[in-house]
Amino acid sequence: MGAGRAPLLVLVLALLLAGCEPAARRPSGSIYPLPRRHPDDALAVVTRPGGEGLQIWLDPDRTAPGRCAPRWNPDAARLRGGDGPRPLAGGRAPRQEFYAAMERGLVRWRLHQLYRSLCSRVAPARRFLWLEPPRREADYHPRPLLLLEEGHLLSDPRAIRRAEKRLLGQPLTPDDLASEDPPPEPPGP
Repeated sequence: MGAGRAPLLVLVLALLLAGCEPAARRPSGSIYPLPRRHPDDALAVVTRPGGEGLQIWLDPDRTAPGRCAPRWNPDAARLRGGDGPRPLAGGRAPRQEFYAAMERGLVRWRLHQLYRSLCSRVAPARRFLWLEPPRREADYHPRPLLLLEEGHLLSDPRAIRRAEKRLLGQPLTPDDLASEDPPPEPPGP
């Protein structure tokens, strides 16, 4: 070996060794089903060193007639011990970590498989429709929830109280039967 190559070889070797990172300090990138209640209702994605990552819960949307599709929620659970024998999920992972995981084609492909399986189990008569997951905050459009202020959606508290007393075998009182609504005003002349 020439005298000019030895310092170059030492430099390259030093750079390679300095760039090496122990396995415990880098994410494994593992992707596997980690069920909540059924074999195909959640996916574990290791995104951080030490086996930390996401547990993405799968929730099929069956609101459209004849269709079963993914309902995306970027608020995934925090996965701990994802590279070990007993992975656990608890708490919430940042949305940015969910969006970063959705950039990986292998994660999307595995989610596609699990959603197809879940839809065929929970809604076998419906057609499966794949919808791409959101990859950034601007892509996420949550479905609006029902407003509790809408009176027709709320149960009458007097009716609930009467039903509870009947189930418990308690006698009804005049207060249970009284109307809390003001009586309607008589029509004017």
